[in-house]
Amino acid sequence: MSDPRDLAGRNALVCGASRGIGRATAHALAARGAAVTALARREDALEELTRELMSAGSPAAGYVVADLEDEAGLLARMRHHLADEGEIHILVNNAGGPAPGPLLDATREELETGFRRHVLASHSLVGLLLPGMREAGYGRIVNVVSTSVREPIPNLGVSNTIRAAMAGWAKTLSNELPPGVTINNILPGFTATDRLRTLGDSIADRTGKSYEDVEAGWRAMIPEGRLADPAETAELIAFLASPAASYIRGQSIAVDGGRLRSI
Repeated sequence: MSDPRDLAGRNALVCGASRGIGRATAHALAARGAAVTALARREDALEELTRELMSAGSPAAGYVVADLEDEAGLLARMRHHLADEGEIHILVNNAGGPAPGPLLDATREELETGFRRHVLASHSLVGLLLPGMREAGYGRIVNVVSTSVREPIPNLGVSNTIRAAMAGWAKTLSNELPPGVTINNILPGFTATDRLRTLGDSIADRTGKSYEDVEAGWRAMIPEGRLADPAETAELIAFLASPAASYIRGQSIAVDGGRLRSI
């Protein structure tokens, strides 16, 4: 009997793949036999990642250099990739979050930038890739969002707003996508990434605390007592991308060590 978690013969596109959860996800998908295309702005990091994936036994690995905020450039590069490499079956929408700060202090430009990077880029990619998924009778769309979808996080005003929009967009699409094409959200909690370090440094500067004190405060809120490793989140993404998750659709699943207090 074949393993329902196996991704052999499937092509995946991982956005924001140069570091953090995106990079870990590219490795997790490759480990299950998927051919992985990594997308990010830094070509040097993508070249290194591609070599890692091939060395780890990925059947095929490539990359696309693109900026998610540049819709025209993103779609042009992806159309070229599809013409050369064929359809994508698995789309992982992942991007760095907006800068911290109170929502009242946010400018219109900051909100528009966040909306372009997350909601509009994801929507454009789904529109481009859906015909191939429909033809293959198989599609998995996984969005890396945030626990702020359930409980807004202080001092992340723009991020809270944009992440909630992503969740509403995904839930709406879950009722419109054809059978065999699913969409789900991952809600990472405090995860040991460069992004979290940046947020911690911002809090430290604002409060006068050390970064170590800020991190200790986060750990105190987590029943597991530690930050997540990006690979732990990537494992769930890989599962949702697999045939084993074919009946999971339109869900927002937290990977937060139990921090959320909501049911």
